[in-house]
Amino acid sequence: MKILKVSPKKINLALKIAAKLIKQNKVLIFPTDTVYGLVGNAASWGAVGKLLKIKKRPKDKSLPVFIKNIKEAKKLAKIGKEQEKFLRKHWPGKVTVVLDRNKKVKIFGVARETIALRIPDYRLLNLLLEKTELPIIGTSANVSGKPDSTKIKQIIKQFKNQKYQPDLIIDVGNLKKSKTSTVVDFTGAKIKILRKGAIKINEKS
Repeated sequence: MKILKVSPKKINLALKIAAKLIKQNKVLIFPTDTVYGLVGNAASWGAVGKLLKIKKRPKDKSLPVFIKNIKEAKKLAKIGKEQEKFLRKHWPGKVTVVLDRNKKVKIFGVARETIALRIPDYRLLNLLLEKTELPIIGTSANVSGKPDSTKIKQIIKQFKNQKYQPDLIIDVGNLKKSKTSTVVDFTGAKIKILRKGAIKINEKS
């Protein structure tokens, strides 16, 4: 398990290395606008399968996907006017939205009928999405059942003795304290809160 410490001067190098590994279907621990996350190429079963082993997460439990913009979201999900209005209001940001899936697009680790999407609000991750031009599986960097974290030492400690490990940890130091993203289901006419998180959402809005 390699660790790459990233300072502001090394951002371009870190992005180059991370993008190359994502395209090679490797799994990384990467900073986000909420907590450190496990990330990989959502279009590759090899990457997603490895991520599930690292996280010790059941294959039938779906994962969220990071995307770079709403145009990308429209390729992966069925988005009506009300959904798009909601997305433009809350993205980029700490809100994950469950939408009806476009089954013609090959994406792994997601539900059969739906897909959970998010545009993050974190420069390094947004640049990675631009550089790879891939949808990226993004779930909290923790072994299932253990706590997620914004503290890099806790992240490293949790994974260093595991049988399956990420290929690289991008270490930017401790992140600002944050809850995980709020998860809302927008597959119906109205939104439904599935997980309360960093952003308060009014179901009646």
